[in-house]
Amino acid sequence: MNMVLSQPIPKKRHGFTLMETVIAIGVVAVLLTTFLAVFGPASAGIRKALSAQEAGRLTNSLERELSTLREGPDGSYDNAFHKAFEWIRDSGKEDNAVFLYNYRGDPNQIREDASLEPFALATGQSGRDFILQPAVRRVGDADQDFQEDLERIEGRIYLVKMTQMIYDDAQDPVLIPGTHGQIKNMHSHDPIDNVVDYPGAVIAYTADFYALKSNKFDYIERLDLIDENGDGDPDLLGKPLFSRNLGVRR
Repeated sequence: MNMVLSQPIPKKRHGFTLMETVIAIGVVAVLLTTFLAVFGPASAGIRKALSAQEAGRLTNSLERELSTLREGPDGSYDNAFHKAFEWIRDSGKEDNAVFLYNYRGDPNQIREDASLEPFALATGQSGRDFILQPAVRRVGDADQDFQEDLERIEGRIYLVKMTQMIYDDAQDPVLIPGTHGQIKNMHSHDPIDNVVDYPGAVIAYTADFYALKSNKFDYIERLDLIDENGDGDPDLLGKPLFSRNLGVRR
């Protein structure tokens, strides 16, 4: 008796129809729109918070530096107020420009001025091998240390331009920016050339922070701070990233 083996009937396989594809795309579009509506504002809020945090950190570093006398580079100042007087007055000059940055500092190597030597290795773990150290340097004070720091810089470097604030004659006691490059009597507006002759106990000032395009020391040495258009900002840097109104006390 001959047996005939039956062949299995192949199952029909169906792909997505055009209608199903269109519906799937529509569902994905709705989900994506919902995601952006919910998480988009949250992401923007995080960015704003980080920017505010960064601005606060930079501001605190500047205030701390202007209230500190360092061994070596600050030896010519009588006190911290004397230092702040000259730094605020001269911060717009190329030869005395003030810069602020973060760098990898070696906690086991401390300089004479109490700052950390840069961490020698290109790799390492923050908090264990090196410390992310904020630094404020003025050109001409400790250029060798400044240049070494830049080899291990983290993030951007900022130029800080400071201008004293004085009382507005028409709206006293409203404070307004004075003349950049000068320190004056806050009330009479008479120029003060020497910190000894400054009559007040406080210098109020506004600090403008400009993000530089390069972290290289050669670029910083050649940085042009000329303000030919008279808008109060260096022509090559444009508008400051942010500004803060601050004060230093005797």
